[in-house]
Amino acid sequence: MKAIAEQLRKTNIAEYLIYMWQVEDLLRANGCDIDQLRQHVLPAYDEAQRAEIDTWLNDLCNMMRLEGVTEHGHLQINKNVLLQLTELHHALLADTRYPLYSSAYFKALPFIVELRQKGGPQTEEPELETCFNALYGTMLLRLQKKEISADTQHAIETISSFLSLLARYFKEGIDEDKE
Repeated sequence: MKAIAEQLRKTNIAEYLIYMWQVEDLLRANGCDIDQLRQHVLPAYDEAQRAEIDTWLNDLCNMMRLEGVTEHGHLQINKNVLLQLTELHHALLADTRYPLYSSAYFKALPFIVELRQKGGPQTEEPELETCFNALYGTMLLRLQKKEISADTQHAIETISSFLSLLARYFKEGIDEDKE
């Protein structure tokens, strides 16, 4: 688990964030109780990995309790990733050297606006958080084998393409010669 998170952090920051949200939910499902995690999660891993994963999960549980996110919300480490992505997003939009990025964003924008309108009073959340919430929610629907409409699928594909481009720029760092 920890190795997956570390690898995703290096290779695809968007997938990393989604993965870490899954880990938060896994911890919540086990009451942020390391004994439950040892019983329900750790047996899936070989003995060599268990000690490291145990420490990592225990640390995350402690962080969730300290930060008051055992019921809902996200760890500060995950919020910081979202803040970094938001800063990069604004920098890319402000720089005319990235027309491909601007185009991807403006294709996704109508879907982002619609999602924010449906979200009700949480419209204060950053646009990128809306995008990640949409991807995460769709992933959960798929895991539950629930039907996803063609319109929703199209919106998710558009948002996913936009976030993939953002993740690519995050990994590579923005540079004059990228586009």
